[in-house]
Amino acid sequence: MAPSFLNVSWSNPYQRRWILWGILVASFLLVNIYRLSTAVISEPLMEAFGTTGAQLGTLHAVFFFVYAVMQIPTGVLVDRVGPRSTATGGGVVMNVGVLWFALANSYHGALAGRFLIGLGGSVLFVCVLRFCANWYRTSEAGTMTGLSFGAGGIGGILATTPFAVAVDFAGWRPTLSTLGVIGLGFAVLTSLLVRDSAERAGLSPIENVPEQSRLSVPEVRTYLREVLADRWTWVIAVLLYCTGGINLTLVGLWGIPYVVQVYDVSVTFASTITLLGGVGIAVGPPVFGRLSDRIGRETEFMIGGSVVYTASLAVVALVGDPPLVVVAAMFFLTGSLFGTFILSYPMIQARHDGRASGIALGTINGASFFGAATFPTLMGWLLDVYWTGELLGGVRVYTVTGYRVAFAIGTAAGIVSIGCAIWLHRQAT
Repeated sequence: MAPSFLNVSWSNPYQRRWILWGILVASFLLVNIYRLSTAVISEPLMEAFGTTGAQLGTLHAVFFFVYAVMQIPTGVLVDRVGPRSTATGGGVVMNVGVLWFALANSYHGALAGRFLIGLGGSVLFVCVLRFCANWYRTSEAGTMTGLSFGAGGIGGILATTPFAVAVDFAGWRPTLSTLGVIGLGFAVLTSLLVRDSAERAGLSPIENVPEQSRLSVPEVRTYLREVLADRWTWVIAVLLYCTGGINLTLVGLWGIPYVVQVYDVSVTFASTITLLGGVGIAVGPPVFGRLSDRIGRETEFMIGGSVVYTASLAVVALVGDPPLVVVAAMFFLTGSLFGTFILSYPMIQARHDGRASGIALGTINGASFFGAATFPTLMGWLLDVYWTGELLGGVRVYTVTGYRVAFAIGTAAGIVSIGCAIWLHRQAT
């Protein structure tokens, strides 16, 4: 039986879907805190485990590597067994990994915990979007994709200044342990309350949202071949590899060390600058998703977004230490303009059977995280080349030139994204 405070909405599928979406999104919000929080605790981690820049990059990136590898299997799982069961299992594994990481006494122990966090967290976003495909109309796809990404942006906000304040107050290990316990609670709620569709919840069907049967094993193979043979899949994957990978690397790892070392400010203050990237992700995707649904345009937003995105990174790459207000604007713009790139999600869904939307979404979603798995280590290796030889509190200090090279990598990736957006526009028109 549903809790009494939900009874007013529980029998109405149009209202219940928002409650269930909120439970799933809460777990996805935690994914964003976990994956980006290493930027705030980069110095304590380097001190606790005695890591180099490249090792810290690997510790950060292992989450994204396993996350990326799991996206196609995740798509298969949600289409075969449903988002509820997949999200429940993922939530348990992810938060057990958080507790493991928080209690680790060695670099390899932390690496194992981070691996589990990525393994469990890897399923949650595709589960959210697959849930939306079962409970919301196609005409609402852009809006729901944007809102779901926006919720992730709230997690990105919490992973900066609020997380830094909590770490200053309680320490990074107790803070992560507390979040892990909360996350396990949401996994339990997912199992108890979430259902894969209105009909499976015992409710009347939602208008224009047909019940979709689960895929058989032969159908999985057929749809997977179709998705992988689609050129749009690969162009979108490159677009997301470049933009999502750079965003997650700068906001999630090297953004805070850059601001701290170049501008000689505290980690807490620096986190207020990178926090704007999370604000952008919280604001941009819902806005662009809603606009796209209203006016029926996608690729035009993507071209404009990729151009401004690239220009924002180029300013920092060229100058190295522009005024902090410019750096803050860069983080906000790169976060908010990612809302134009995620319009590719409903585009790829529309190209394939709705019963295989998990496979289609998982295939392209992995690209961002392959980028987030490779760019941190690459940037860490390059920064080590520009290491001054100094240690500050056990942490390596890098030159402004080193950070300029790191942002130049982001600018080059942005140029590639412009080409992808133009290709998609030409194919769509």
